[in-house]
Amino acid sequence: MAPDILDSIRSTIRDVPDFPTPGILFKDITPVLANPTLLAQAIDGMIEATGLTEVDKVVGIDARGFIFGALIAERLGAGFIPVRKKGKLPWKTRGVDYTLEYGTNSVEMHLDAIAPGETVLLADDLLATGGTAGAALDLIQQAGGQVVGSTFFIELSFLGGRQRVSTSGPVHALITY
Repeated sequence: MAPDILDSIRSTIRDVPDFPTPGILFKDITPVLANPTLLAQAIDGMIEATGLTEVDKVVGIDARGFIFGALIAERLGAGFIPVRKKGKLPWKTRGVDYTLEYGTNSVEMHLDAIAPGETVLLADDLLATGGTAGAALDLIQQAGGQVVGSTFFIELSFLGGRQRVSTSGPVHALITY
C-alpha cells in the first residue's frame, strides 16, 4: 500500500486517553469507518498484505471484526463467519475459553460454519495480546479449517499478540503501533 494512503488512514485514527480505564490510550477507528474512501483503502490494504486472492471463509471477531471481516469476505468472494461472545449465536456452537489479563472469557462459532479443509482467513480490527484472536484460531482449527493467515487493521506490537497467533499462520497488520 502506498505510504501516503497509510499516512492518511493513520492520521485519521483518533487517540482517546484514559478510555476505557485510566492509563489506556484507546485507538478510535470510527473516523476511518465513517470515511468511505479510507475504509475502502483500509480493506484493500488488509487484503493486499495477505497476498491472498481467494479463500473459502473469512472469520470476523465480535464486534468490529464483523465490519472488517464481512467487507474482506465480500471482496474475496468468500463466506463470512462470525465468532461471538458466549451465548450470542442462535444455533449449535463450539466454544473456547481463553485467558485475559484479569480473568477469562469465551467465544463461540456455529458448528457448521466451517467444513473440514476449507481455507480460512481471520480478520479483526485489533491485535493486542492475542487472546481473543488465538481463541478464534483454535475454533477454526477445531472445525477442521485450514488457516491461511490473519489480518488486522491495527496491531499494538508492544503487547506481544503476534507471537501468540503466529503459530497458526502468517500474521498481517495494516497499521502497527
